[in-house]
Amino acid sequence: MSTEPEPASKDATDAVDTGPETPGTAEASAPGAAGPAEVSAPDAAGPETAAEPDAAADAGAASEVRPDEPAGQGSDAGDGDGAAAQVSEAEAELAAQRAERERIERRKAEKQGPIDAGGKLSGTAADLLAAVRAVESGEKPAAPVFGAPEPAPRPAPEPVRRARPEAAAPPAGPVGPAGPAPETVQSVRRVLAEGGAPEALAPQTAALLGEGAADALRADPWQLLRVGGVRPEQADGFARALLGAECGPDDERRGRAVTVWLLEQAALAGHTALELPRLTATLAQRGVPDPDAAVQSTLAEGEALAFQDALEEPGARPERAAGGAEGTGAEGGEGEEGEERPVRVLIGLERYALAEESLADGLARLVNSAPKQDGSAADWEQAAASAPGSAADLIRAVAGHGLVLHTGGEASLAEPAALLRAAHALGLRAWAAAPGPLGRDRFAALLGAPTADSASPGQAAPAVVTVTGLLTGAEGPGRDADGALDLDLLVVLDAPQLDVEAGALLAESLPDGARLVLAGDPAVLWSVGPGRVFADLLAARVCPQVASRLPDPGPLGELVSGIGIGELGQVEAPGKEIVIVPVRDAGEAVHRTVQLVADSVPRAIGVPAEETQVITPGHGGAAGTRALNAALKERLNPGPGRFGGFDPGDRVVHSPAPGRVLPGRVVTADADGLHLSCAGGTVVVPKDRVEGSVRHGWALTAHQALGGRWPAVVVVLPGDAVQALSRPWIYTAFGRAARHLSVVHGVEQALPRAVAEVPAKPRTTRLPVLLTPQVPVTD
Repeated sequence: MSTEPEPASKDATDAVDTGPETPGTAEASAPGAAGPAEVSAPDAAGPETAAEPDAAADAGAASEVRPDEPAGQGSDAGDGDGAAAQVSEAEAELAAQRAERERIERRKAEKQGPIDAGGKLSGTAADLLAAVRAVESGEKPAAPVFGAPEPAPRPAPEPVRRARPEAAAPPAGPVGPAGPAPETVQSVRRVLAEGGAPEALAPQTAALLGEGAADALRADPWQLLRVGGVRPEQADGFARALLGAECGPDDERRGRAVTVWLLEQAALAGHTALELPRLTATLAQRGVPDPDAAVQSTLAEGEALAFQDALEEPGARPERAAGGAEGTGAEGGEGEEGEERPVRVLIGLERYALAEESLADGLARLVNSAPKQDGSAADWEQAAASAPGSAADLIRAVAGHGLVLHTGGEASLAEPAALLRAAHALGLRAWAAAPGPLGRDRFAALLGAPTADSASPGQAAPAVVTVTGLLTGAEGPGRDADGALDLDLLVVLDAPQLDVEAGALLAESLPDGARLVLAGDPAVLWSVGPGRVFADLLAARVCPQVASRLPDPGPLGELVSGIGIGELGQVEAPGKEIVIVPVRDAGEAVHRTVQLVADSVPRAIGVPAEETQVITPGHGGAAGTRALNAALKERLNPGPGRFGGFDPGDRVVHSPAPGRVLPGRVVTADADGLHLSCAGGTVVVPKDRVEGSVRHGWALTAHQALGGRWPAVVVVLPGDAVQALSRPWIYTAFGRAARHLSVVHGVEQALPRAVAEVPAKPRTTRLPVLLTPQVPVTD
């Protein structure tokens, strides 16, 4: 069995596997015969071929999709502090997400015109756009014909400051997550049993479909596809059991459900939308007789949105659309009068499509607005002159621009640190934010600043926070009277981890005149969530970009830098900084890994086991995180696992929300749940959420390890991990080591081949297209 991630990621691969010629298109294997609606075991997935093999798995709270997890990408289990009556971090994050959803709804209601058009369309594309416009006007178009005339394209809007969501105030006392009523769950359980589906799906099905879930399932059994881990063939079996002779592959309800399911799988693989031809081809492979009608029905019901984007000729310089800040006089994105430009039609889920639009608008506002005049030009120049190398370039760029990108490896973090110190000296309210606590604590140590978890009474307010803590108000400066973040400069570290939703929340939360710096290493794995914000901005060239000239030092720096450019060369390591341990099979890989962590590395390198991190491509398989963690626990902290498989002292990772990872250790357990020490604080995970949100943490995937650095790292590459390897994965995993790297090597020539030939798999996103009409392109 391979070390692939879990079934959701396999489905995502089936849905959106991209070919080399057309980024972001989808392919799928022909669907198997629809069987009974039962959910397969997590390890039953086939080999994973996504570029970031652990991405979709890590998007769930427990990095896998299980029948008993809450609906969606994974558990949304919250955490709480038994000693303090306050809202948990997960609940605060959910409140912020609800506020953002409300803002998006207001934004949708404010739209007066059709979706931007990049050229003239005909045939199916025009029909789809007409369907969208009919939905926006409150009408439902006829299914077979869409004859409404196409309005003229609307001009690109000027950057406008929109109302921001206000931070949700924490309730007076502990508030548990509002779950479905017991009678609702029971009624859904009866319907599931009647259709032959696992009754364990009842809680998340009831939570998804609401109070009338049982009636909704009877009226449309394919609604079961909305539950995480359920596949089309399983939903087909459930529908046949409930509908009998009325069930057929041409059912309109089935076509809509499979369309939405494919778009959700695409989001798990990182896409914010899918190209129409690939979507319809995949629908046909999934047994939908009339894919065009299925897409039209999905659009008519408002379950997805259609977009058309103008395509630039290869190598052509992007041009501003009519109605931009300078008004070029071009009409509708056309060059010469009457000349049509090529376009692509995309279909996307509203959640991600509108988040990407919101992100583009927020970034355009920063680019087109003059930054607040904090300090004179002479003061900024003096600060730059006192900074070394490319740190001076960064300070000069930030002085005159609202948005700046900074790229570089681990050593380059010294430059954002120099910027933050200079900004503080100039009197700016400057903060740094990292996607997770690993990156936050790493940068705080470099900066010499306390974190929100480590600051003691009387210390200055910490300047380094997590993105989630900043947005929810749990960390950072809080918000001003207008609801904007109360700061002048924000440096976002590990920026490649930002997805479109987190990016939209950040951009919309910044006050007018603020400066935003996105800093990160473009060679690492992209975000777990949909989008590739940092890479898209680098490609769009809409703001200054400062490339660090600080190389990562030593043999490890030389090795990782070579991988970044596609070369895996021989590196001299006189101090045993790099050790290759060949193995024949997965069993030997597990044995040698335990030996390295528990004995060899502490004895030969001087790094204790608690400071050594194991990284492997996936959770399942004979050498995945589960197998490795079981073996490491038996050696390092043996015990009966009497608390849901855990014992005091166990090293764990807690995922309070999809895509978020908090490393920690088990302290104890009682009637309230499992008590963990995570990121300097105490977290209590309720008993019913332990299985879905807590894993042992001696071994992690590369996505879980992003943002962290350990004195010693053991990367495990068993023979069945070949399909999971890519240049970004290897670069990320090897780059987590600060002093020593051991590679348990069982993939032979697949390792250098992956470094040389397997780049990041393309993602379909719209951010560059959305930004181009609003901001000038920089040279």
